[in-house]
Amino acid sequence: MTDDLRDSDETRERPRRRHRGLKIAGGIVGGVALLAVVATAGVLIKVITYKDPYVQKVADAGYVQKTAQVGDVSFSYVEGPDNGEPLVLLHAQLMNWFDYSRVMPDLAQSYHVYVVDYQGHGETTYPDDYEMSANNIGTDLGAFLDQVVGEPAYVSGNSSGGLLTLWLAANRPDMVKSIVLEDPPLFASEYPRIKETVAIKAFASSEAAAQEGETDDFLNFWLDANKGFFNKYVAPGSADAIKGLVAAYRAANPGEPTEIGIIPNETVKLLFQGLEEYDPRFGAAFYEGTWNEGFDHADALAAVECPVLLIHANWSYNDEGLLDGAMDQDDADLAMSYLQDGTYVSVDSDHVVHLEHPDEFVSLVNGFFLGE
Repeated sequence: MTDDLRDSDETRERPRRRHRGLKIAGGIVGGVALLAVVATAGVLIKVITYKDPYVQKVADAGYVQKTAQVGDVSFSYVEGPDNGEPLVLLHAQLMNWFDYSRVMPDLAQSYHVYVVDYQGHGETTYPDDYEMSANNIGTDLGAFLDQVVGEPAYVSGNSSGGLLTLWLAANRPDMVKSIVLEDPPLFASEYPRIKETVAIKAFASSEAAAQEGETDDFLNFWLDANKGFFNKYVAPGSADAIKGLVAAYRAANPGEPTEIGIIPNETVKLLFQGLEEYDPRFGAAFYEGTWNEGFDHADALAAVECPVLLIHANWSYNDEGLLDGAMDQDDADLAMSYLQDGTYVSVDSDHVVHLEHPDEFVSLVNGFFLGE
């Protein structure tokens, strides 16, 4: 990451990355042995020397990483140049601000962009006993809008970030002009319905990590607990090989966010950074049903008065009868029925539309917010 993006005169020293632990050493030994089988020297060199080109592209677009103390929360966020009205972006669960890197340069041309690591993600810090709930996090994000953005903003959020975007529109209408909900898990993430979704397996991993105190290196914990995810989105049997590549990258690039550039799936590629800094208590709150307590999705949708664009990505039901996706069509139709000023669009994409189809996402956002 370039120096311009790492620091600015307006920032204070940021906390160290939380998920670099002594467990890495053991992973290196097993990982190197595995790599001798699954990777050529050329592939290994390509992995350990990889630098995501969007690090420089984001910096060249004028973005600067900052922190803001808002109550008990020290928000880590990235701010772009003032080229228009404010646009706040809230990433998906398990990710961090760099999740939006593929669209940040284009969006910087038309907006004053703020990409926020909300609680449980990135380098944002908070008290150890912080309550992971939509009401608590949403209240602090509203205070961030007051203190940092300082005027009503466009807000767009993906997945859990979409739920928080909805919370802001319903509860802080004075600071929200209009919103984009990018494949949010409306209704499907409410308890107990969430137990009927594929996502419950990932939330179970978060619950286990939180209960067992496995937070020093959540990335490796998640790799062990979710091998099926990599079998599906990378290649069958790839999880162990990927764990070895992570160990090799970390050994060659100490202190740097993990980047496994040979993975073609953009969402999976950027997931590693998010998992390194993720607080599993966030996912555990979904598993336990406490994240949505006091935040009824139907009531929130009905309360929103500003214009809303609902982007719906692909979904299906697997052989176990679990929803594989954020919402099925009934969920999306129900959400639209509550909105006073809603626009619906279905996109042929996996869950993180702005990574799979960045140009289409920018076009949708600009068309909705700016009428382009």
